[in-house]
Amino acid sequence: MPPPLIALDRVGKRFADGLVALAEVSLAVRPDEFVALLGPSGCGKSTVLRLAAGLESASSGRVQAPALRAGRALETAFVFQEPTLMPWASVFDNVWLPLRLQGASRSQAAPVVRQMLASVGLADFERSYPAQLSGGMKMRASIARALVTRPRVLLMDEPFAALDDITRQKLNTDLLAWWQGQAMAALFVTHSVAEAVFLSQRVLVMAARPGRVVAEVVIAQPCPRQPDFRHSALFADACRALGAALADAHDGAPPTRPSAPVQA
Repeated sequence: MPPPLIALDRVGKRFADGLVALAEVSLAVRPDEFVALLGPSGCGKSTVLRLAAGLESASSGRVQAPALRAGRALETAFVFQEPTLMPWASVFDNVWLPLRLQGASRSQAAPVVRQMLASVGLADFERSYPAQLSGGMKMRASIARALVTRPRVLLMDEPFAALDDITRQKLNTDLLAWWQGQAMAALFVTHSVAEAVFLSQRVLVMAARPGRVVAEVVIAQPCPRQPDFRHSALFADACRALGAALADAHDGAPPTRPSAPVQA
């Protein structure tokens, strides 16, 4: 198997105020793999993403990720809970931004930006401003901006949490297509059991105080996945397995990491 693009080895994180956010966290995400982090609020899921993005440093243990290597930071894209678009800039200019920071002129970047806008369904909105877009369209623009540099690693922190269920499910399906089209390693934080099952090849369940991985569930359904997967027996079985693991995490499960494969 190829070596992981993201790897945490017995990582701990203590903040300046004394809060222990993570303890002995180990995980790996390999090229072309989609892994979800699921767990209660405050369990350190976002902290794991920030460590992988190089936005935080570990207090103990070892973190391996492209963002931590000299000259490799642009191989990682981060999509936050909010779209974080520049309100004064058009959709085109928002998506152009990462390429502009790399030195690409507007005319040089235009074919790539327009191709990316078409792939996320915003080809007709390149001159629109964020205030003119729906919540789902803003998130599509944010994802287009993340993907326009063709990163090797995609980090997503509950990007669809504020959207209605229909929009969220559509973006879940589209996200899998974008992930496969660009052959990325994806690490996705969510509070939704159903979303984790639909998107992921593996789901890591975290418990809080301090944050740690307490369970792993393998989703055996191959990709690409279609919306009707949500109505299958495998989907229901995986949701039950994850729901039980999440309940244990809420109850303070011991810091172990059993594997609970879900077979098709």
